[in-house]
Amino acid sequence: MPPSVAFANLIRLFNQTGTLLLLFPTLWSLFLASEGFPSLKLLLIFIVGSFLMRSAGVIMNDLADRSFDREVQRTQHRPLASGQLTPSQALAFLGVLLGFAAFLLWFLNPLTILLSPIALLLAGGYPFCKRFIHVPQLVLGLAFGWGGVLAWAAVRNELNQSTWVLFAATVCWAIVYDTIYAIQDKDDDQRIGVKSTAILFGSFTWLGVGISGLGMLGCLALVGKINHLGIAYSVTLMGVAVILGYQVLLLRSKISGEKAFSLFKQHIWIGILILGGILMGLP
Repeated sequence: MPPSVAFANLIRLFNQTGTLLLLFPTLWSLFLASEGFPSLKLLLIFIVGSFLMRSAGVIMNDLADRSFDREVQRTQHRPLASGQLTPSQALAFLGVLLGFAAFLLWFLNPLTILLSPIALLLAGGYPFCKRFIHVPQLVLGLAFGWGGVLAWAAVRNELNQSTWVLFAATVCWAIVYDTIYAIQDKDDDQRIGVKSTAILFGSFTWLGVGISGLGMLGCLALVGKINHLGIAYSVTLMGVAVILGYQVLLLRSKISGEKAFSLFKQHIWIGILILGGILMGLP
């Protein structure tokens, strides 16, 4: 395999679902904080920044998990696990991506720059959490939610109640979709000792996902109340509730890894629905 293809596979270039799930909460925050359309400069910075940080995050994940990945059927062909790339090559590529991300920060205000190292700490710490805690999806949510915190700070140069309620909504959302995603590897993870909420919840995965989904919807409803979003926003939340409810019903029975991945990808539409609701609901 040519090195260029191996590097593309390393950052999941041909599967950008993760980038979108990181980007949507950032866009929610950008548009809400701007009370309409943000500047083109901020929009481009956070779109490119989401791609760079998600790409950096999966490299850090693969570096930490390369020995585990060799034991999991779904991941054993990843470039580091299979030996297509060396850790040194991955580290060099990671340095380039983080360098570009740091460059983008220079176009943002001091508060955003001050808050940005937390994003790197969360992204770097997440891969190790699955060794020690049963809810690594919570840490993933903190990492993905921090993009929204940075976006709010970049627009308003302050953090307020809406910032943290949106952050909480994103954390709950990540627990929902990443628990579903983890179902794919549940048997392998149990065998090699990797922890996840899919394992923790067990036969009550539907309940764990349902409660997390209710937490997400509650936080998003509160965001709507704080920011006086209109009826269109409430209607989109009902649409989100229907999708989540459908997924919870399916999870009451055992589902295949392929079905779990299909449900995971449906969360792109949830992100789109919420963004659309914000755009239509703003005064």
